[in-house]
Amino acid sequence: QVQLVESGGGLVQAGGSLRLSCAAFGSTFSTYDTAWFRQAPGKEREFVAGISWAGGNPQYTDSVKDRFTISRDNAKNTVDLQMNSLKPEDTAVYYCAADPWGSEEYDYWGQGTQVTVSS
Repeated sequence: QVQLVESGGGLVQAGGSLRLSCAAFGSTFSTYDTAWFRQAPGKEREFVAGISWAGGNPQYTDSVKDRFTISRDNAKNTVDLQMNSLKPEDTAVYYCAADPWGSEEYDYWGQGTQVTVSS
């Protein structure tokens, strides 16, 4: 069992930066692939970025490539999302999720953190 807690969201002007952090509580988190998703009002939840349990193979949705960076520190049980050059369309609730089996099925989710980008 793993509990995920996101932090770092907030209000920022377009062009600014935020760093989201996902803290995991559970001894097996370091063996789980992890990802960030987001959901904007009236839209479906979408994949933003993912990283393997070992910290390799980072993947990004096209709209955030070259602006967002995902990283993890297994010693601290954290996965971060550095978001630069933010745009109003990045406004959403951001969720951290963990995939225990490497099957791209995310069994564990955090409660989400709001990111609002003003124009």
